[in-house]
Amino acid sequence: MDKLRNYDVSFSGLKTGKHEFRFEIDKEFFQLFDTEQEFTNPRIAVDVLLDKHSTFLEFEIKIEGLLELVCDISNENFDHSIENEIRVLVKFGEEYDDSEEDVITIPTNDHAFNVAHLIYENVMLSIPMKKISPNVSEEDLEILNKFSPKETEEEKEHESDPRWDALKNLKNKN
Repeated sequence: MDKLRNYDVSFSGLKTGKHEFRFEIDKEFFQLFDTEQEFTNPRIAVDVLLDKHSTFLEFEIKIEGLLELVCDISNENFDHSIENEIRVLVKFGEEYDDSEEDVITIPTNDHAFNVAHLIYENVMLSIPMKKISPNVSEEDLEILNKFSPKETEEEKEHESDPRWDALKNLKNKN
């Protein structure tokens, strides 16, 4: 966790109310995570708004910036704009627990909360499944669609699995 220390938001000593933090994210940030990236050359600004209450913390994390993606069709690099926002409630408890989607529990004696993983997840969720360059022409997309596999009549007729159909018949008899 030491390598992510730069992304600690220290709430100890802060007054109750709203506080803003800003992080500039580039490729060094993503190298801290030992995963393969689908993009290169990230240039991302992260605004973290902490709303400190007496018994819990509210974090609003906004990302905005550019990533360089590889087009799935033309295989050329292009800049893709990303913008996303997540909200997380941080409460205090016995031990760290992030099993709930929007609520994280941290130990009562912690004085800072590390937002690196939240930033990472926020960026990864902003990357589209289909990466299509804005430079791909409509003609290229039409040709691709023309030669893409189509659903056959047999697949259309019987979309459900016959094993499930047999189970449904048993259910209907009872």
